[in-house]
Amino acid sequence: MFKGKRKEELKNVKKRFFWGGATAANQFEGAYLEGGKGLSIADVERGARHGVRRQIDENIQEGVLYPSHNASDFYHHYKEDIALMAQMGFKCYRMSIAWTRIFPNGDDEKPCEEGLQFYDDVFDELHKYGIEPVVTLHHYEMPLALVKKYDSWRNRKLVDFAVKYAKVVFERYKNKVKYWLTFNEINALFINPRPWHQAGIIYRYDENEADVKLQVAHHQLLASALTVIEGHKINPDFQIGCMLIYPLTYAYTCKPSDQVLTREKMLKTYYFGDVHVRGKYTNTCRSYAQMINGHFTMEKGDEDILKEGTVDFLAFSYYFSQVESDEPLMEVVGNIAKGGRNPYLEITAWDWQIDPIGLRISLNNLYDRYQKPLFIVENGMGAIDKFENGTVHDDYRIDYLQKHLTEMKKAVDIDKVDLMGYTMWGCIDLVSAGTGEMRKRYGFVYVDRDDEGKGTLKRYPKDSFYWYKHVIETNGESL
Repeated sequence: MFKGKRKEELKNVKKRFFWGGATAANQFEGAYLEGGKGLSIADVERGARHGVRRQIDENIQEGVLYPSHNASDFYHHYKEDIALMAQMGFKCYRMSIAWTRIFPNGDDEKPCEEGLQFYDDVFDELHKYGIEPVVTLHHYEMPLALVKKYDSWRNRKLVDFAVKYAKVVFERYKNKVKYWLTFNEINALFINPRPWHQAGIIYRYDENEADVKLQVAHHQLLASALTVIEGHKINPDFQIGCMLIYPLTYAYTCKPSDQVLTREKMLKTYYFGDVHVRGKYTNTCRSYAQMINGHFTMEKGDEDILKEGTVDFLAFSYYFSQVESDEPLMEVVGNIAKGGRNPYLEITAWDWQIDPIGLRISLNNLYDRYQKPLFIVENGMGAIDKFENGTVHDDYRIDYLQKHLTEMKKAVDIDKVDLMGYTMWGCIDLVSAGTGEMRKRYGFVYVDRDDEGKGTLKRYPKDSFYWYKHVIETNGESL
């Protein structure tokens, strides 16, 4: 029998804990046609204003701002940016490889050497400072040519293209990268009514949306499983994980019907977690497919692939929570997901509900369900920063992070959740995926660029830069 008093004083997280930050190529890299890179689905998304949906163009239009084209220009500033990460003491940096830098059209016979060399240089620079790369293979940036030529992930051929891409980068970087993620926020396919970001899909008027998204999900889950299988063949020491949005949802009241609706809301997330971790379509998956009256086809051998290709760990993004009820509620939107307004929570300038305790709850929910190591690879606060006298005084960001990290530590020390690390989203200012804005800033470092694409691109540490540096130095003791 276990004995001991429950205590609230917190120890440090484990010694080998990955403190760091996270970005995505299409929001940070820029240089959208340099180095042999092809067009991605992000490259035809126009910029927008606060609260306005981004427009998707079939082709690049003259005189239109496409935020991913230049973004924060990491492509030309990577040495400076990595030096800033090292100054903060980063143990890891979560980043993505742009598929279109390796295979510009997705179905090319041979990879682009210039693109491969760019990431070689980035990884070498990270290792120079002892920073571990954590690399996402698919982060909202699939080749546009695959949408036009093959109808995107509706077509099973994309499984082969994705696995070929994964094998090329695994072979190339097998001695430089150990930690990998397959698809970023893969469950966005079910959460977002327009899953362009995640899968290059715009539903047609003549097709059954439920069937399409289940079939697309199956193809991506197959690609993920095969990626895990091939990765472990290339280097058995690889640690390959999946990555989910975790839109924590509470029942609005204690009515039993609200509890049922809350469970149903989370099916969209657990559908993908179950297949990645358990290697099969569970009762949860079947329940969701039946609920939306959707169907998909599997080929012989698919079940064996899913069973063999389970992930080593589960990564997730956490920004907010929401409530669910059978009564009408005021609706808020956070990171694609929509839900009811919780009157007990504050909100950001973009109406994302701030719920630090929800991070502890989320960690427990996921660890209790899957018993796999977890990794918080996105968390943070988009805000309008006031740049003055060469810096930003962002006490609001420090307060947000301090409260979330405190709850994270409670989950580790008190609740005994196995947590690998924490990477704050947008550690250096980048373009918002949802709106294309630069003014929605997350970073510890201010980048001089505005919503019109103007600015010097000069980097300036914010107050939070020095605060996070101290957090890492003390391994979280200074919270």
